[in-house]
Amino acid sequence: MKKLLAILSIPFLLISCMEIKKENESTSEERFIPEIKTDRYNVAFLIMDGTFNTEFTAPFDIFQHTQYRENIKAMNTFTVANTLEPITTFEGVRILPDFDYTKDAIPNIDILVVPSAEHHLDSDLRDSAMINFVKKVDEKALFMTSHCDGAFVLAKAGVLNDVVSTTFPSDVEAYKKMFPDLQVKDSVLFVHDEKYITSAGGAKSFEAALYLCELLYGKEIAKSLAGGLVIDWNLEQVPRLIVKP
Repeated sequence: MKKLLAILSIPFLLISCMEIKKENESTSEERFIPEIKTDRYNVAFLIMDGTFNTEFTAPFDIFQHTQYRENIKAMNTFTVANTLEPITTFEGVRILPDFDYTKDAIPNIDILVVPSAEHHLDSDLRDSAMINFVKKVDEKALFMTSHCDGAFVLAKAGVLNDVVSTTFPSDVEAYKKMFPDLQVKDSVLFVHDEKYITSAGGAKSFEAALYLCELLYGKEIAKSLAGGLVIDWNLEQVPRLIVKP
């Protein structure tokens, strides 16, 4: 009798397992949209397959930590891509984008961050949807920033035509050759001209992000943000070019 009951219970167990599986699948497919709080700067990070970790995570860390400082206009930080599927960084980290700029209604972007990506010197520059997105954001953004070869994207969009800019040190010559009419500065960690901040990238992406925070919030807040990440911060010691802030 017990054996018969055990056999009869198998279909019910299978159905129950299938229902649990369906519930789990449904849960995993639910989209998480970050909270965009009012009275903050909206900071969007343009990411894609091949994005380099540091040029993304360095400014993200600095800007995201502003929400833990009092009496300032902090930053909402979120990612934008041409998909909602996970993107894979050059180093193999998988990131789930917050917004798809080809389909979604995206919050107004005050600050655009363009980290470097593997193909920013070639195939990415032929991505007309991405380049047009950058142009559109530039119309209203307070700041347009890039790290390392992200400058190539801003240059391709034409937004750096009238300002001085820089890029990854070993790619400066390629940058000058591809965009011969640009004013390019080397031997500095970042350049700030009007609303455009371009940095050499790598670990020095922290410096460019901290500079923007000092510009917006003052020296003490910038030092506090740096201290939270165990970074010695002194703007006067950073090789930089500030043209027209």
